[in-house]
Amino acid sequence: MKPTKTSLALTILAAFSTTADAQEATLTDAPVKQMGTVIVTGNRPTSLPTQIPTTIEGITAAEIARTINATDAEDALKYLPSLLVRKRYIGDYNHAVLSTRASGTGNSARSAVYADGILLSNYLGNGATFAPRWGMVTPSEIERVDVLYGPFSAAYGGNSVGAVVDYVTRMPRRFEAHAKLSLSHQPFRLYNTREHFNGRQGSVSLGNREGAWSWFIDLSRNDSDGQPQTFLTRLPGAGGASVNPDSVTGAVPGQDRSFRDWLILGSATQYQTVQDHLKAKLAYDVSPSLRATYVLGLWRNDSEGRPASYLSNSAGQSVYSGPVTIDGRTYTLGQTDFNVSNERLRHVMHGLTVKRYTKGVFDWELAASLYDYDEDTLRAATVALPGALNGGAGRIVDGSGTGWNTFAAKGIWRPRGQGGAHIVEFGYQREAYKLASIENATPHWIDGGAGARNSAFGGRTQIQALYAQDTWRFAPRWKAVLGLRMERWEASEGRTSNATRTVTHPERHGTFASPKAALAWQATPDWVLKASVGRAVRMPTVSELYQGGVNGVGVLINNDPNLAPERSWTGELTAERKFEAGTLRLTSFGERTRDALYSQTNVLVTPNVTNVQNVGRIDTKGVELAYGASDVRWAGLDLNASLTWTDSRIERNANFPVSVGKRQPRIPEWRATGVASYRVSDKLALTLAARYSGDQFSTLDNSDPNGFAYQGASKYFTADLRATYRLNAQWSVAVGIDNLNNYRYWNFHPYPQRTFLAELKYDL
Repeated sequence: MKPTKTSLALTILAAFSTTADAQEATLTDAPVKQMGTVIVTGNRPTSLPTQIPTTIEGITAAEIARTINATDAEDALKYLPSLLVRKRYIGDYNHAVLSTRASGTGNSARSAVYADGILLSNYLGNGATFAPRWGMVTPSEIERVDVLYGPFSAAYGGNSVGAVVDYVTRMPRRFEAHAKLSLSHQPFRLYNTREHFNGRQGSVSLGNREGAWSWFIDLSRNDSDGQPQTFLTRLPGAGGASVNPDSVTGAVPGQDRSFRDWLILGSATQYQTVQDHLKAKLAYDVSPSLRATYVLGLWRNDSEGRPASYLSNSAGQSVYSGPVTIDGRTYTLGQTDFNVSNERLRHVMHGLTVKRYTKGVFDWELAASLYDYDEDTLRAATVALPGALNGGAGRIVDGSGTGWNTFAAKGIWRPRGQGGAHIVEFGYQREAYKLASIENATPHWIDGGAGARNSAFGGRTQIQALYAQDTWRFAPRWKAVLGLRMERWEASEGRTSNATRTVTHPERHGTFASPKAALAWQATPDWVLKASVGRAVRMPTVSELYQGGVNGVGVLINNDPNLAPERSWTGELTAERKFEAGTLRLTSFGERTRDALYSQTNVLVTPNVTNVQNVGRIDTKGVELAYGASDVRWAGLDLNASLTWTDSRIERNANFPVSVGKRQPRIPEWRATGVASYRVSDKLALTLAARYSGDQFSTLDNSDPNGFAYQGASKYFTADLRATYRLNAQWSVAVGIDNLNNYRYWNFHPYPQRTFLAELKYDL
């Protein structure tokens, strides 16, 4: 992580940005600093704003290769300040949510992830199953990752309230070829699970530039076995007293996240996953200042979810269903308590950009993208094991046809006669989302056709936005940025169905304004002070509005199509000190969010209703300290470290009053990262890294103090090792260990335990 890519400082309330670009033809690999503004440069320009008096972090491909055991694209963010990706296993495609300063791992819609400016964040919903589409990027194709903290650019909508992440992927200057083979091995010990889980990854990429044309293609496959993610449990109070002897053995006594005694009867949601990835990019230079680029992404996922019962009868056979007696109490195991599933996904991404850049009076860019769930099918058995492995009744959940598309027209105006005092940026953006999900019964869950409908929901949302912002150098050491974003939000075609009835929802719309402002002062050649503030409006997603149930008379029972959008004011104050070898940043940040969107129980109605609701107000404040330096003490030693303190509290919540004064879920009070990398020689590099997170909660009322349990959210401290060695100009090897200290930690699901990794790489 290059310290020079970080705007460091003393903070209080929010950050801001502008989107001035850097011409690709004249870019160098060295970052440039100007008036406390980080100008991000490299082989290719980021889609992030490039003149930003606020906090930016970044990491290059070389740093990723040297310091991170990266098996998935999200691993590149592993040690950046105040960030956490809830990656449960290699290839985790539906729960790897990005957490930021004031947003937990249940708030996927409060951050924005892009690849070469193409939206990867999944704003069809908000939560674990709507994680960014990380699989559209592989570690081998990454050239650089840049992160903008906070909703501080008018060029981004309300989903940027936490952070904006942009993956810049490779585009060759000459012919190049790359190949990589990786292996992983995880011994896993938890409850009565005693297994080894292995993974295999391979990738090949080719690219070239010849005349006005350049192209790049990347192919990869991931085949991995993940550890169990869920567990079948029973509270003793759920069983009836029995005088009969125990009928099974193997149940594991434990405590749940509220310290209540319970029994763990087996594991489930253990995925064997095969993923294929194709990325093809083609660029044509129409003229020295005009380039057209097309990107095609194809991601395919085939996974099998299989359970394992801990219970055995007197004959030594595993027990998956029916009545069982344990410790003098009788419990009944349902047909689907041990769930069996197959999932098949095929997602396609297209992106087209035409960009004119002269660095003259006026430049422009047109960009469009499409993300399509070409196939998205989950098949699950509704009959018990072991018979379910041969077929039987089940259900099919089909989300095919779901997806989103975007369009953006951007301009940059540099008025003549101003000596570069003003850079005015403006644009129009449109984002449209469609969600269609239907569940049908099927007589044969493995390959049977769809039968009667069980349930369905779907709808559309759309955001159209106009924005403008001006970067104004009004004095030699001063820079100000003023911006405004106007957004028009619409929700339509909403419907919620049960087996026989469908409830349609009226159209909704609203218009919202989000002002932004920032100020930077270069106090001395080595000191920069910054202040920023910005408003963000995070619109309700299709899933939050329409996913729910309908009772027998056609009345909604657990969703609210009238949800209000989240409205946040965020700010920060930053002080950054530049040293000969690196930088030190102190940032104080704050955020106030009204009408936050959370799933909770409304205790003011009878019977109580649990669904996504608006929480009146959440206040967050904190301080972030970050340090980065190269060649510290002696040549070859690089250090990066961060420490974050956060206090995030629920201040108003009329529907669930007991939560007032409690901490916001999944946001720990303390977080820290540290990376020490030593380049022993031109061939050998060694890295030791560590991460820490303090106690946290998963519930709004903080009624889950036991983080070290299934469904709990625990503190953790993990250390990682990596060693890389270059055999010659083309071949290199790397070995590593993640979670070296084998810390057993949780975020509802268990994280991986100690994992060994090895890779062989070829570069031409």
